[in-house]
Amino acid sequence: MSSTHSPDRRTFLTYGLGGLVALGAIGTATAGSIASASGGNDLRSSLTIIAPAAAGGGWDTVAREMQQAQRANGIVNNTQVVNIPGAGGTIALGNLEILSGKANNLMVGGTGQLAATIQYDSATTYADVNPLAVVVEEYDVIVVPGDSPYTSLKELMTAWAKTPGKVPWTGGGSFDQLVVTEMAISAGLAPKDMIYVSSDGGGESTQALLNGTAAAAASGYPDSIDQIESGRLRALGVVAREPVPGVEIPTTVEQGFDVTLANWRLLVAPGGITPEEKTELETIVRETIATPQWREAIERFNWNENVITGEELTRFLADEKTRIQGLYKELGL
Repeated sequence: MSSTHSPDRRTFLTYGLGGLVALGAIGTATAGSIASASGGNDLRSSLTIIAPAAAGGGWDTVAREMQQAQRANGIVNNTQVVNIPGAGGTIALGNLEILSGKANNLMVGGTGQLAATIQYDSATTYADVNPLAVVVEEYDVIVVPGDSPYTSLKELMTAWAKTPGKVPWTGGGSFDQLVVTEMAISAGLAPKDMIYVSSDGGGESTQALLNGTAAAAASGYPDSIDQIESGRLRALGVVAREPVPGVEIPTTVEQGFDVTLANWRLLVAPGGITPEEKTELETIVRETIATPQWREAIERFNWNENVITGEELTRFLADEKTRIQGLYKELGL
C-alpha cells in the first residue's frame, strides 16, 4: 500500500477554505506594496517580482537573483521581491490574476506550481495569466545511503519492482513525488503500490535515508551535492534527457529508464496587459538572463539554462500539463 499522502475530502475542503482566506488577506496586504512600487506606467522604472513561496526556496532564489541582475545592470530602476507563500504556489497565482492589467509585476512559477494547480484543482491556472519564458531548470538525482546495498540504478529498480513494500522512497515535495511516480512506471510498478514518505525539504529527506525510514530518494541535485561528495549519500542517476555538463552522474535515460521530468522555472506576467507591455516584459527578461550576474547565478546554483518562449512555450506548458495530469491519475489523486 502506498503511503503517499492524499487528503480526504474534509481535509481538502478545510485546506481550500484556508487558502481562500489566505488569498484574501495576502491580496489585501500586498496590493499596497505592489501599487506603491508600480505606480508609474514605465515598466523599467519599477517592477515587482512575486516569489510564490517563503524566502530561501527555489522560486525565491530565482526572483532575488533576477532582482540583483536588474539592479546591477540598470535594466529596471527599482525591482522589489514580494513573497506570497502557500498551496504550492497557487495562492500567489491567484494574486497575480487579481493584478490583471498591472504590467509592472512578474511572478516566478514552475513545475511545482503547475502541479499544484492540477492537484488542488486551482481556480486560477496559467491560462488566466501571461507566461513569458522558462529560463532555467533543475534536475533531481536518485540517491541512496552511502552504505546502501544498491550500487546501481538497475539494482535499485529491480529490487523495487520485485518487492515495492521493502523499498520505501522519500522526497522533498510534490515535484519529487512526481519524479518517483515516473520512476515507478519505468520500473513496471503501479505507482499506487509504492511507498512514498513525503519530507519537508532535502535535509529531512537525507535524514529519512540515513535513519532507515527510506531506502531511496529523489532530491534536487543542488540540494544533494554536499551529501554526495561527503559520501553520506550515493548518487545512482540524474533525472535528465541528456548528460549534464559538469555532473559526472549517468542519467536515468542512459541507464534505460525513460524518466525525464525537470524542475523548470518560469516567468509569468498578469493577464489583461497590452501586447506592447508583454513584449517589453519579454525584453526585460531576455536582458536580465544575459547579464554576467545571472550567468554567475546559473553556475553557483547548478541550474541548467533552458530558455523557452513564444509558441514553443505554449506547446511546452500544454504538454507538461498533460504529463503531470497523467502522473496524478496514476497516483489516484
